[in-house]
Amino acid sequence: MILHEIETASRSNVEKIQLSRLQQTVSNVYSNVPFYKEQFDHRGIKPEDIQSLEDLKLLPFTRKADLRQHYPFGLFAVPQNQLVRVHASSGTSGKPTVVGYTQNDIDMWSDIVARAIAIGGGKPGEFLHNAYGYGLFTGGLGLHYGSERLGLVTVPVSGGNAERQITLIEDFQPAVICGTPSYILNIAEKMEEQGKDPAQTSVKYGIFGAEPWSEKMRQKIEEKWNLKACDIYGLSEVIGPGVAMECHEDQSGLHIAEDHFLPEIIDPVTLEVLPPGEEGELVFTSLTKEAFPIIRYRTGDIASLSYNECSCGRTTVKMSRVKGRVDDMLIIRGVNVYPSEVEHYLLTVEELSPHYQLHLTRKGTLDCVELHVEIKDEVFTGLQQNMEHEMIYLLTQKIQHIMKSSCLVSMEVKINQPKSIPRSEGKAVRILDKRNSGIEV
Repeated sequence: MILHEIETASRSNVEKIQLSRLQQTVSNVYSNVPFYKEQFDHRGIKPEDIQSLEDLKLLPFTRKADLRQHYPFGLFAVPQNQLVRVHASSGTSGKPTVVGYTQNDIDMWSDIVARAIAIGGGKPGEFLHNAYGYGLFTGGLGLHYGSERLGLVTVPVSGGNAERQITLIEDFQPAVICGTPSYILNIAEKMEEQGKDPAQTSVKYGIFGAEPWSEKMRQKIEEKWNLKACDIYGLSEVIGPGVAMECHEDQSGLHIAEDHFLPEIIDPVTLEVLPPGEEGELVFTSLTKEAFPIIRYRTGDIASLSYNECSCGRTTVKMSRVKGRVDDMLIIRGVNVYPSEVEHYLLTVEELSPHYQLHLTRKGTLDCVELHVEIKDEVFTGLQQNMEHEMIYLLTQKIQHIMKSSCLVSMEVKINQPKSIPRSEGKAVRILDKRNSGIEV
């Protein structure tokens, strides 16, 4: 195992690098991004005021709404003729957020993702099957360039067409597979329908992300594929995938590329910075980006930070796996619930497949949750395809009890036939809000 120099650096050396790069970034945005200059001036802050990492607290937060308000290029720090690429979000809840890259940004991003793939178990010369979507979404191209930089043979299959995915996995014999966890499960399901066993493929390591997934989901994937499933973190506003990566040796949190990204955890209500170990909203400041540097970006993701040395030998700070998003948290009759919590306990029920949806409804003035799940093929066959069977009633009661005792929320459980819940070729849709217009969230 070859470790990058920064991955085993002392805390003092890491912070020395971070401070120097933070000062450069602050000076850059103050000079070249009118939005930040206005924010700094409003607070009476000048770039020379940043003399320590503690001074980061003086700087303003950046929100996704700020990116949308300055759509498309209002937060870029370089002129258009220095750009080589742009990416953007889907814009399903408003204007898309657009981010840009210089050639140096692309090269740096490739290095970061190459490190991430190595942390997850990838090695030069092996095949990497990339099932992340290509295009404006950063996932596909981010993993692609990093894979090539590390020296893997990269298969740019993208998302969709599970049958084609299966053929390529069988024929090319990849050691690494990348994609959203829900879609990788979908591929496994298609293989099983063809009478094939995913656990018999060549794949040894999985690099999964772009959606929150529970520890139980990890176990399901590892059992089906007989691989090590590792979490990768990133978002386009910060750079894309590779901001943090879980090591295959320990699988207990994600190593942050600290020489490029400065993390914080804040209370999403008071905005106070929280100490290591406490759970809150994840905030990132970029340290090396040219085209689209970003200051104290509120990701909306719920996590915590740990500075303990990992058993893999890396000393970089680790973020916990994302528990959920601030805006995905459901408040049902005063109780906070994250979909990932529901998933964790749901996957303890052996009769169910790992596919589910939460439907939010309203009865009178009260918000209610319908939990839609589906039984496994073999269970359905054993019931002689009788959804009125007494076992369905008992299973419904069992699931309701688990949700009430574990998540502290009463849910109406709907058990469905196998393969009746829509499968995803990208990010899984876990919540359907039917309280007003039925918009997917």
